This record gives sequence, C-alpha cells and structure tokens, in this order.
Amino acid sequence: MSRKLRVVALVDPELVPPDTIVGVSDEDMADWKMEYDVRVTLEDLGHEVVCLGLEHLGQLAEVQRDFRPHIVFNMLEEFHGAATYEPMVVGHLELLRLPYTGCNPQGLLVAHDKALAKHVLRGAGIPTPPSRVFERTSRAAAGSISAKSLNFPLLVKSTVEDASLGIATDSVVHSERELRRRVQRVHDDQCTDALVEEFIEGRELYVGTLGNQRPTALPVWELRFRRLPPGTPNIATADVKWDGDLQKEWGVMTERAKLPAAWERRLQSLARRVHRTLGISGYARMDFRVTASGEPYVLEANPNPNLSYGEDYAESADAAGLDYESLLQRILNLGLSYPAAWKRQLV
Repeated sequence: MSRKLRVVALVDPELVPPDTIVGVSDEDMADWKMEYDVRVTLEDLGHEVVCLGLEHLGQLAEVQRDFRPHIVFNMLEEFHGAATYEPMVVGHLELLRLPYTGCNPQGLLVAHDKALAKHVLRGAGIPTPPSRVFERTSRAAAGSISAKSLNFPLLVKSTVEDASLGIATDSVVHSERELRRRVQRVHDDQCTDALVEEFIEGRELYVGTLGNQRPTALPVWELRFRRLPPGTPNIATADVKWDGDLQKEWGVMTERAKLPAAWERRLQSLARRVHRTLGISGYARMDFRVTASGEPYVLEANPNPNLSYGEDYAESADAAGLDYESLLQRILNLGLSYPAAWKRQLV
C-alpha cells in the first residue's frame, strides 16, 4: 500500500463538493462530480484530504503553512474565470515548492494556445489539419477574412477555450460568407482570436496519455452518434458534451474504438509524441480525426482532462488495467516524481 499523504484538492470555489451526496440528483452533482469523485477516492486510499476552493493565491501559502501538504491535486480548469490563468496558478505552486498533479506551467501554456500548439506540432512533423488564425483586430475589416489557401469545409473555434466552449454545429462552415460570420461570432462572443482549420471528414477519436518524460498511451476511445441528424457534422460541440437531452436525442456515446491494430498503434504512438513535443506532464487526452483510409490528424491536446469516475479518461484507463483508485494513485505518484525546476536546484 502507498504511504499516507496529506493532499490539498485544489478546485474552483463554486465546485467545492459536499461531504455527502445522499439525496443529491445526478443533474445537481454534474458540475462538481469530478471534484467529489477524486476527493472521496483519495480518502478511500487512506490519504488525508483538504478541499480548497481557490479565490486568491494567498490561500496556497496559508494551506501550505497550516496543513503541510505532500502534494496538491490540481483540478482547476480556470482561475478568476480565465482558462489562461491556470498555468500561472501552477507556476505559483512551483514557486512555493509544492508538488502538484497534472501538467506543468509550460505544457499548459503551449497546449492551451491551440494555434501555438499546432505550430509546434507541425514543426515536429506531426500531422494536424491546415489552419489559419484570425486575430480579433480583424473584426474591423471583415472583408479581410478569407479562406485563401484552405479548402472548405472549415472548422472555426476559439484559440484558447476548452471543453468545446463556443463550438456548435454551424462552427463547420462551407462558404466565405459563413466563414466571416463564424469568425466574427468567436471574436464577439468569446473575445478571443479565431482558429480556422480544414474540417477532416472521418471519425472522432481520443487517446489518453499518462506519464512525465516517458508517457504511456491508453486504449483509443471514440465519440459516436446513433441518431445524428442528416447533414450534421459528427463533432464534439458544447451541446454534445453538456446537453443531456440532446445526448439522448442523438444517441451520443463514447466507447473503446474498434480499429485495426495498426491504426491503434499509430494513434497511440502519435499521442505519446504530442505529449512529449508539447512538454506535457502528468496526464492528458489527445483529440484526433481519422479519415476512412486511416490517416490521422491531431486536433488538439488537452492536459488535465476530466477525471470523473465513469468518464472517458477513467474508462480508458480501466480498459488498460488501471482501476479508478489505481489511476488516481498513479497520478499522485507522477506529481511527486515530476522534476520541477526547484527540485533540480536542490540536487
């Protein structure tokens, strides 16, 4: 059995889970299910857990002084409403010399900037759809928004938002007019630059990775639709991810992908390369599109994906022989062993 640890479960202030879920409906607990699952499972493993809803950075020094944690289990996806601040919180943990789970600040910065990540991946020879970025400054010159060398259909999304925020079925555009309208929608509604990439017809596949410098790749998972309306693109929109009624109507499901062994090995190899190339540590999920002929394209990398019990990442780990308790303990161990800069200075 692993040694007992003092663990700070670091969460959004609005997602601090209750002590018990007796009488709580699935719908009511959906927002903080991961936080609850992780905290309870860590306690079941014998660890002492304090849940901290982070409102200001000073709380980290306070909990370090009062609780003396061995590690912080980072479940933040944003700070003060901004996903771009998450790497800064993790950087603060490093400055405090506090070990933490999940991805390091540099890996988070690169992976969260989808345009930058694609540039890095292309430089490493990793296949990713051709793309362009339209900065918010182009709002004043709508006529300058043009596909140019890109081939329709195109997918338009924010350069920085996660969890499919802002992605809808009409994010896939088929004309210059639709492109201009959707780019301006991203500029206006999400206040970010817009990433436009060629839409790859094919299957939507996910590969989890687990590790620091030498990551392993989990079995390939697939997003499927039993009743997708005709003409609707098979993409993970915000509604597909979060709207329970639509999930039932369209028969949305995820499961282990049925692939030729050679395809799965190639996807897993690419996922490990993406993990290393972007400097990711801990755990991540790589999103792919794969054509009918088996050509894979990396869409994006997602450090620190959803760890809820029964969700894709945990299910994929279970298929690889890691049950939920073993997965969380492995993530703790990876955080403790990550060679942060302050540890190297102590050698």
